[in-house]
Amino acid sequence: MRAERTFPASGLRAILLSALLCLPVGRPAVADSADMPVTSHAISGFMAGSDQRTFGKLEFLGGISASSSDSRFGSISAIRFREDGQNFVAALDTGHWLTGRVERDAEGCLSGLADVEIRSMLDKDGQNGNIKFKMDAEGLAIREGELLVSFEVLHRIEVYPDPGFMAEKPKRQLPFPFPLWEMRINRGLETLAMSPAAGPLGATPVAVTERSLDADGNVFAAVLEGPRKGLFSVKRSDPWDITDGAFLPNGDLLLLERRFRLSDGMGMRIRRIDGDTIRPGAVVDGEVLIDADLSQQIDNMEGLDVVVMAENDIRVIVVSDDNNSILQRNLMLEFRLK
Repeated sequence: MRAERTFPASGLRAILLSALLCLPVGRPAVADSADMPVTSHAISGFMAGSDQRTFGKLEFLGGISASSSDSRFGSISAIRFREDGQNFVAALDTGHWLTGRVERDAEGCLSGLADVEIRSMLDKDGQNGNIKFKMDAEGLAIREGELLVSFEVLHRIEVYPDPGFMAEKPKRQLPFPFPLWEMRINRGLETLAMSPAAGPLGATPVAVTERSLDADGNVFAAVLEGPRKGLFSVKRSDPWDITDGAFLPNGDLLLLERRFRLSDGMGMRIRRIDGDTIRPGAVVDGEVLIDADLSQQIDNMEGLDVVVMAENDIRVIVVSDDNNSILQRNLMLEFRLK
């Protein structure tokens, strides 16, 4: 497989990316449809011109850059894989669902997307207007019979039926765990992740904001149910912002973070939080597993999930939000936790 070429980090690109991240993007109206055409190009190396495979505590296994003639494809904010490790559900910040499955080549590396389908999310009134400030979906979690989706701007957590989520309105809202006056409009509830039943928190959803900060400048987070239900905080390291997260089988929490600075452009890192430290009133921090910049194959990385292939083969898959821009890419990158 041939590696995709990486754009160099430059001041001009950084300024353009900054503008794209801050401005809302309009999309032409397109009827809901199945069988979305998606073209994928393989990424065999994480660092251009290098065969290096290990980056921090992760081993790069491969990835894809995907595109479509359908203007709705992209803007992925969160992704969750089904138990088979192939089929996935994604939430788009344009107020759409995206479903599909990953394909792999003879060596088991990601090679493409198949059976891709996109549908408008329905709001509580059963409408699918996809008005940005009403349907800015950012976080996604799967639990038995339900999909939980968090929204920014109009901050809330909606519960959709599963199966049936693509055609039905939410059946209820979860109680919002944070003071609404503390939520920043475009830096609100960014992450929803289900803790495993075998972990220290038990089977419960956990919510983490992007950059809504407590009095000490740390990031608001919450366990939504169970014996450790309550607010906690995640230590914030400027200029990193949390964009997604997922739990490992042992109950540790992986947090995907994005950095953007005009001096050196985009950055991505993943932090591992000891699940046993998560409890009401705690301020949690953890080891950085990987720290990447535009010298590697990254973009505006927004979604992360953990896929267990075997007992000693735990994959971490991250995806980017292209902001519907020709200057950015829809990436899906796969790592193995070492």
